Amino acid sequence: MRRHFAGVGGSGMSALALYLAERGHEVSGSDRLFDQGGGQEIRPYLERAGIRIFPQDGSGLDRNCQLVVSTAIEGDTPEVVRARELGIGILHRSEILAEACRQGRGIAISGTSGKSTVTAMVYACLREAGLAPSVVSGAPLLELRAQGLWGNACGGKGDWVVFEADESDGTLVRYHPEIGLLLNLDRDHKETAELEEIFRTFRKQVSGAFVTHAHRPECVAIAGPEGLLFGECQDASLNRNSVSFTLEGTEFVVPFPGAHMIENALAAAVTARAAGVPLATSARALAKFAGVHRRHERIGAANGITVFDDFAHNPAKVAAALRAFQATAPDGRVVALFQPHGYGPLRFLLQDFAQSFREALRPQDALLILPVYDAGGTADRSITSQDLARLLEGCGLQIHVPSRADAPVLAASLARPGDVIASMGARDPGLPAFAQGLLAALG
Repeated sequence: MRRHFAGVGGSGMSALALYLAERGHEVSGSDRLFDQGGGQEIRPYLERAGIRIFPQDGSGLDRNCQLVVSTAIEGDTPEVVRARELGIGILHRSEILAEACRQGRGIAISGTSGKSTVTAMVYACLREAGLAPSVVSGAPLLELRAQGLWGNACGGKGDWVVFEADESDGTLVRYHPEIGLLLNLDRDHKETAELEEIFRTFRKQVSGAFVTHAHRPECVAIAGPEGLLFGECQDASLNRNSVSFTLEGTEFVVPFPGAHMIENALAAAVTARAAGVPLATSARALAKFAGVHRRHERIGAANGITVFDDFAHNPAKVAAALRAFQATAPDGRVVALFQPHGYGPLRFLLQDFAQSFREALRPQDALLILPVYDAGGTADRSITSQDLARLLEGCGLQIHVPSRADAPVLAASLARPGDVIASMGARDPGLPAFAQGLLAALG
């Protein structure tokens, strides 16, 4: 049965398409971005996996295609219209992922922050244990990229499927995994009350162990008395390029900075143990953890200044990322560039963003707020990056609102040896190239 993915270039869609292709399914796809000449980084990986790419005009659908996978199943995209004409079934991406979870032993990684990193960590722990797991992630694993793969999916021969379960569109409630992990619960995309209801439904559908954060009362309440808790450890140490701690006598060293990395590693180790992986095995796996694309990813250094790229886009992620960058440059400063990932999210979280920047940035640091990423459409554009900058006036921080074209040269002029330049933002496929441009500006 050929499955056609409408929007196959997206992070979540490409991961599932690649996973199914690796598992032997016939897969095709289309993407508006490809038709416009974009997405040329990922397209060769899709085609190399055997995924045939069509224009997004409905021409990829015929009687041999038995299913269309889309994130806009009620829309009027050419594929959806053509599928209805031909009587081809249309399913949301989350329904296909839910089916893949039911066919294996699912480990669903949920929460409002840290999902991609912990998904990669749990996958690494199970792989180290010889369990040959599969993974479906929202971001490429650098370990898999080193093997020549795009990196956001891998079909293993074992039973376990480790996957990132997203709450932002409410589809989390479709999953029925054997093991569930709730990392955290912060205001993001939705109000916390609505998120709590989504996570409660998810919790009821987990057939086995449910893991959550011991120091998050709202998460503990969702887990109930049978929940497995992470968050307790001994001898925790935050270092320039790593974190370390001891869990039940087992020493862990993870080669990434930031207090949130201790939480991520604890969550991964406890979740992996629920799948039968000893703590010592997880410690070995996490000691060589390669990381995830655009999660504290080091782009390079020039003139004593190091450039990083990070996916941080909600207030909690921004604060955690900034503190990790500060740890990386203990004697220097952080020149942070933040691009809001949409007008709606900026409006919804405007005050929260301002609070995060006020609390996380030091007086010696600098913040460059780039124009809001505009994906087109009918968005209300009345709230801009200037509004966020105005909320930060008078708090002693060095704030700039440059154009995107001017930002690299400005960032380079502000930085000096020992500093870190950090790009933060989501959704925009041009951000990795932008980070490379920051490094080039230093030269």
